[in-house]
Amino acid sequence: MIISKEVFGKTADGISVDLYTLTNANGVKTRITNYGGIVVSLEVADREGKIDDVVLGYNSLAEYIKDSPYFGAVVGRCGNRIAKGRFTLDGVEYKLAVNNGENHLHGGLKGFDKVVWEAEEVETPEGVGLKLSYLSKDGEEGYPGNLRCVVTYTLTNDNELKINYEAETDKATPINLTHHSYFNLAGEGNGDILGHELMLNADSYTPVDEGLIPTGEIKSVKDSPIDFTEPAAIGSRISQVEGGYDHNYVLNRDNEDLLSLAARVYEQGSGRVMEVYTTEPGVQFYSGNFLDGSLAGKSGEAYGKHYGFCLETQHFPDSPNKANFPSVILNPGEKYSHITVYKFATR
Repeated sequence: MIISKEVFGKTADGISVDLYTLTNANGVKTRITNYGGIVVSLEVADREGKIDDVVLGYNSLAEYIKDSPYFGAVVGRCGNRIAKGRFTLDGVEYKLAVNNGENHLHGGLKGFDKVVWEAEEVETPEGVGLKLSYLSKDGEEGYPGNLRCVVTYTLTNDNELKINYEAETDKATPINLTHHSYFNLAGEGNGDILGHELMLNADSYTPVDEGLIPTGEIKSVKDSPIDFTEPAAIGSRISQVEGGYDHNYVLNRDNEDLLSLAARVYEQGSGRVMEVYTTEPGVQFYSGNFLDGSLAGKSGEAYGKHYGFCLETQHFPDSPNKANFPSVILNPGEKYSHITVYKFATR
């Protein structure tokens, strides 16, 4: 198990940013930067032992700063959408940036994906890790409370990328942290992901309006083109889904405090399998609908439509405005804590 560090560049205001390389005992390797907590690369073997990088992204910090659709980043303070950028908490209305149509998306104009985190290398019996810390100050992006966040990535010898999220606040605030890697198990830049076979452990989902804000209903996926309770190719019914997949699935869970299987993805050509485990109640499945070929990635290949997919473990979108959804409010004296694991294998 090895961890190493190099300089990745500087932000526009002169803050130095580092890039950390984590390697496990099996040769699986990931590179993570403390700018946005971004997973820059994730190299895993196929069934023949050939190594490919399976996440979309860039080779330089400058490219991430210039234009990135959240490639590989930690997303917060509140991931996903909040209707009209507003919510009321303890009788006070808070106004957030409107940066996605008329709604607030992924923490605002400068969310956690665009800040420099403090980084600390860690080693545990499970593997090597990177502990990232950030203080989001009261009023940042319109949110209340000084929120101290710690996100720890661990690359285990079981070929897992494990993400521990923790936070505490001095004032009640919504929080919904997630991870936004775009995966392509055939290798980044190597075509679209429509042939990938997906299973989602979710019997229901949260329907949305035209602005992708949940209506508040929790609805069965049965007999619909968004049903992945049985494995199916991502592209097999995508033409029946207006705009493609960008849906929050309500996960089937036996115990809310324990890791449970959220998703399994299989890519036949390489034999790679990725399983997602989480303690969160939902997962956003996004099929890379807004990739349009205008961004070229690490391999120099342009990322076309559906060249990557995201599985963002989370609480449900617009939860601050939906009393019937699991609460995203963190109060002083409480600890926010959840775990997500991306596990890789072949068959």
